[in-house]
Amino acid sequence: MNKIKNIGVLTSGGDSPGMNAAIRAVVRASIYYDIEVTGFIRGYEGLINNDFIAMDRKSVANIIQRGGTILKTARSETFRTKEGRQTAYNNLKAKNIDALVVIGGDGTFTGANVFSHEFDFPIIGLPGTIDNDLAGTDFTIGYDSAINTVIDAVDRIRDTAESHDRLFIVEVMGRDSGLIALRSGIGVGAEAIMIPEANMNADDILHKLEHSRKDKASKIIIVAEGDDTGGAFKVGEILQEKYPHYDTKVSVLGHIQRGGKPTCMDRVLASQLGVAAVEGLINGESCVMAGQVNREIVFTPFDYAIKHIDAEKVSSKWLKLIDILSF
Repeated sequence: MNKIKNIGVLTSGGDSPGMNAAIRAVVRASIYYDIEVTGFIRGYEGLINNDFIAMDRKSVANIIQRGGTILKTARSETFRTKEGRQTAYNNLKAKNIDALVVIGGDGTFTGANVFSHEFDFPIIGLPGTIDNDLAGTDFTIGYDSAINTVIDAVDRIRDTAESHDRLFIVEVMGRDSGLIALRSGIGVGAEAIMIPEANMNADDILHKLEHSRKDKASKIIIVAEGDDTGGAFKVGEILQEKYPHYDTKVSVLGHIQRGGKPTCMDRVLASQLGVAAVEGLINGESCVMAGQVNREIVFTPFDYAIKHIDAEKVSSKWLKLIDILSF
């Protein structure tokens, strides 16, 4: 077991609901194990700029239900440079910080992986991203909240779509991953779902519309922003040209998917993983992401977790389920 006396914690990249719950868990677990905690403001920029706060029980009171992150977040171009990372390391050593917990997605873990190997510095990552696109965990912190936000929004859109017999193309987040579109599309009963992993194009959508129920008052198509067709507006143009009789509307949900209170699932997951990260550092784990697979805590090396989406998450059985339910 390593004697860790001071742990630094930061949030980096895009924010996700549940990050505050994760910060809270890291702070409280550290205090439980008699370890000091230092929070860095705006991710890796905080390491470089020496922007930090000492954290205690009071600093994480009443935050578990809040969206966003009390430590703020940012993407750091300076941290990509050797000089920037050296400055960050010097600042950590000057404060006698022994290890880091970083909360974010693949970009955050890429930086942590380089830094940890470069300076032999203990780091554990927590998967804080709404995209659910990391291997080594069934769900990422924020994913459940994001898909529930989408479902709530699309349920409201369905109400107005049925009132006017409209075809709605709804764009959700997912530049490189269609997992938000996949689950939320099933949850709202979408007629079609367009995601990068499925290679579905506008012709496939046209085929679905031609063979769908003619008596259905409204139709909803969910499009991931990274879909190869070019996003919801491009899909809308194609469908409007082919089916001018449809009253076609496009709605881009955008950053509302990042905001709002985290769901109970995200709060509990963040709490479990935050404690696991502190205990992992105490037990000598480093350069890994703490995740949950089949309800068990697991540690996955950064270089595997990054951009190695589990095939099961976008398997053919999910795509078949969509086809069956939209028939």
